[in-house]
Amino acid sequence: MDKNGLKRDIGLFPALATVMGTVIGGGVFFKAASVVSATKSANLTLFVWLLGGIITICAGLTVAELATALPQTGGAVKYIEYTYGKPWAFLLGWAQMLIYFPANVAALSIIFSTQLLNLFAIDHFWLIPIAILCGTSLTLVNLLGARFGGALQVVTLIFKLIPIALIVLFGFLAKNPVHFSLIPLTSGGHTSFAAALSSGLLATMFAYDGWLNVGTVAGELKNPQRDLPRAIILGLALITLIYVLINAVFLRTLPVAQIAGNLNTAADAAIRIFGNFGGKLVTLGILISVYGAINGYTMTGMRVPFALAYENQLPFSKQLKRLSKTKVPYVAGLFELAIAIIMMLVGSFDLLTDMLVFVIWIFSTMIFIAVFILRHRDPKLARPYKVPFYPIVPLVALLGGLFILIETLLTKPLLAVIGISITLLGLPVYYWHRAHSTEI
Repeated sequence: MDKNGLKRDIGLFPALATVMGTVIGGGVFFKAASVVSATKSANLTLFVWLLGGIITICAGLTVAELATALPQTGGAVKYIEYTYGKPWAFLLGWAQMLIYFPANVAALSIIFSTQLLNLFAIDHFWLIPIAILCGTSLTLVNLLGARFGGALQVVTLIFKLIPIALIVLFGFLAKNPVHFSLIPLTSGGHTSFAAALSSGLLATMFAYDGWLNVGTVAGELKNPQRDLPRAIILGLALITLIYVLINAVFLRTLPVAQIAGNLNTAADAAIRIFGNFGGKLVTLGILISVYGAINGYTMTGMRVPFALAYENQLPFSKQLKRLSKTKVPYVAGLFELAIAIIMMLVGSFDLLTDMLVFVIWIFSTMIFIAVFILRHRDPKLARPYKVPFYPIVPLVALLGGLFILIETLLTKPLLAVIGISITLLGLPVYYWHRAHSTEI
């Protein structure tokens, strides 16, 4: 048992499933439309999916060094605190706690409900009730204990990969494919190559989001020094392979013009490959995939307010750090669920999700820089794992992070400013609570 009372129950495969299950959600099915809209080119589309995966793998390899050196529940919050101090760590935890995790749970629950309604032709009236039931059910599962949440990740990961595997396998065997060449790389339409490359890559990076969250359960891994880097590296490599292969099938099955902006690309491709049954198969795969992704955000999300409360950094810390008999932070979990339900009732979550991806990448970039800082500042820090090919791999991750930030600032300046402003609102809370440190 960890010093903070959490049980070390999670092994390699649940950790691997957390990485893959959190990342592989709706993005694998829905992001093809926006990527192809940006590139308007088959070969450039595959290239940006591969490039996005390489950047993400380098990011995972880099962060794994800190995750094993500081294997504490809270993940990125603890890396930021150790390197930059408590105020910066609090801001990251604040952003994750109030918007990032609950917004993802809310948005994915809405997607789950929408797909369920379409599959069974249920009245639209049930959209929000089913979404709330979806999010609530996963919180209840995770309140049973870390092993139950981890086991669900493994199960949903296996089942979500089955339709993806069928589409990839039969898609490459299908007759009369759409032909395209892998070289030379070109952009379609009247878009410049640089603009197509940057916009397409930015779209893929949103689909890779979620990989960092496995660090939040490091304190509950049986062998974090061994299993955490393995889970991150293997998980991200497999995700990259899956994304490239399934998008290659989409491009072999449908012309570029039919994929660009078409959110039903996966269903259309499956119908072309399997017939009408294929559309239902893909929808079922999306349901399982999204359900597993929600579970990943639920399982890791509740650990963030717990970690902050354990350090008495939040109002009502005494309540938020309470553990159930199964050693799960149940009050923190219910708190996150309540915020997610409010978001489901309010309406649109796309803006919040995009905004927090931008904010989270600010902190991710800070973590990449932290690897360089700590190599010089704290060379005696125990590092059971060191990022390979240092400093090349961390530099690739850093350049990727800077690209995401700069591209978002240039293309969505208002969104970026709002995201930064909401995050900075945590500072008054932090300093007020510090001045009134008695637990409420």
